[in-house]
Amino acid sequence: VQLVESGGGLVQPGGSLRLSCAASGFTISSYVMSWHRQAPGKERELVASISALGGNRNYADSVKGRFTISRDNAKNSGYLQMNSLKPEDTAVYYCKTSRGPISYWGQGTQVTVSS
Repeated sequence: VQLVESGGGLVQPGGSLRLSCAASGFTISSYVMSWHRQAPGKERELVASISALGGNRNYADSVKGRFTISRDNAKNSGYLQMNSLKPEDTAVYYCKTSRGPISYWGQGTQVTVSS
């Protein structure tokens, strides 16, 4: 079982990035998928979540209107489109899948927003 994030990097303020989360060893279609982030010296926080079939999406207030979570169950993958990035969005971003007491985490991908 594995989740692998990709798409992180260095971007200027106002720029965009698209993170991907590829699952292997299990099928994500019955799992809630979420993205979390952790900045240096801060606790990990929930950024966005999407229900198993994609009909329900929730966002942290700090990213509403700028980030969009999506998933493609046929590709066993999830995504986080991040627009209008700000320096305060700098963090390691993690994807997570959960179904009841079962959850899996990826290893994280670094996003740095800086000029």
